[in-house]
Amino acid sequence: MSRTIQVLIVVAVTAVTACVPDASEPAGTVIVNARVINGSGGPSRHVNVRFVGERIAAIGEFEPSAVDTVVDANGLVLAPGFIDTHSHHADGLLETPGAMATVNQGVTTIAGGQDGSQIYPLAEFFADLEASPAAINVASYAGHGTLRGQVMGDDYQRPATPEEVAIMVELLRGEMEAGALGLSSGLEYDPGSFSTTDELVALAREAARHGGRYISHIRSEDQYFWEAIDEVIAIGRKAQIPVQVSHIKLAMTRWWGQAERLKNTLNAARASGVDITADIYPYPAWNSNFSWLITLFPDRDLDRRDGAEYILRDMLSPEGILLPSYLPDPAYDGMTVAEIATIRETDAEVTLMDLLKADRDMGGRSPMLGFAMDEPDIESVMAWPHAVIGSDGELAGPHPRGYGAFTRYLGHYIRDRKVVSLEEGIRRMTSLSARHIGINERGSIEAGYFADLVLFDPEVVNDRATYDAPHELSVGIEKVWVNGQLVFENGALTGTRPGKTIRNNQ
Repeated sequence: MSRTIQVLIVVAVTAVTACVPDASEPAGTVIVNARVINGSGGPSRHVNVRFVGERIAAIGEFEPSAVDTVVDANGLVLAPGFIDTHSHHADGLLETPGAMATVNQGVTTIAGGQDGSQIYPLAEFFADLEASPAAINVASYAGHGTLRGQVMGDDYQRPATPEEVAIMVELLRGEMEAGALGLSSGLEYDPGSFSTTDELVALAREAARHGGRYISHIRSEDQYFWEAIDEVIAIGRKAQIPVQVSHIKLAMTRWWGQAERLKNTLNAARASGVDITADIYPYPAWNSNFSWLITLFPDRDLDRRDGAEYILRDMLSPEGILLPSYLPDPAYDGMTVAEIATIRETDAEVTLMDLLKADRDMGGRSPMLGFAMDEPDIESVMAWPHAVIGSDGELAGPHPRGYGAFTRYLGHYIRDRKVVSLEEGIRRMTSLSARHIGINERGSIEAGYFADLVLFDPEVVNDRATYDAPHELSVGIEKVWVNGQLVFENGALTGTRPGKTIRNNQ
């Protein structure tokens, strides 16, 4: 036998035996007959995956040991558990730790503390979760609006003084030391809407000093959208911090068809050295409090008909404002402004103003769905290489994205619309998402990584949640493991709660 052949045999044997479980290891779980898509964006492989405890131990062609539990995947896809980089599922998680909304769509890790609002203080929240774990892993940003409220109280309708900003920086330092991923802002909402760019830069610099990131619901997603994009880019440049645009959208009929302009603007920022990314949810409707529309009226004056005319002409239509639950009059639950106008026999503008007044007088707590995005724009922005999926969802919210964003992406946009390939789509929901929020050892099927895994049928997977029934479970997600423990199987929770808190750069 020639020396070359001998070397090749040794290399081949080494490559195989490197994946063989060590007989001295404790019992593990081996998933066999799976089409493994590992989160890298590369092609799938028909290999086995073994995990022991909470970590992946081996990937390759090997026989399970006699003490291993074997799971036959029957040719289904095995992927890393999905990571939701923009989630509101942390709210209420202590009371609903099974987190069905997330795991039914294959999500194993969420990043909360979004839109400038966090559960405060973070150290206490994490301690509570560690004492009583959830089924999923939880990370969190520090919320600019929350910190601003701590410092300014009800006197927030003005720029903060330098002394107040300094106190906010100190509070943010404490949240970063507690493990916050970075700073989030919600600049269309109070109290963040009254902040200056300089205030945000000062806070973003503090987050950057701790290796954190800045994620923003930008100052305007409609009328002043382009100026708001310029502002988030400027914050990233001045603070030298990675920035992510939350739930990016062209949410105004005036801007429909300008997705290329948006991507060109973002690409130019990246070329200039700003690490800007985005998350997007796969739906044409946003969800907020109905009373948010008041901010679009001149001087917030609900007697200004021109404000209502602007909203219904340039932003939304009467048919595109849906009230899932209208607290002043439940008879209007599930109706659009157009339908309510017909019942009341008033025009759409007067109807909108009257509905907003009544809701404001009851505390402004009615939810609203606004159908403001155009499908070609959604697909174009979704295909941008630096866009990941974020649900912006809640455990029991009125928008179907809370239960179905990731399965809708897999079914409608990847399988049916072919916006990206399955391998690339999984990369965006896993390893790229992990990189965007700055967490390690998750988002890939790789030896030594945490065993967050999802087994699904790519031909069946889809969302079933709708605007009328937003809590319907997805189909096609067969099994979900979090830190090596099965949390979802056959459409039901298993009752295990192995989730961990994830701190910045962990």
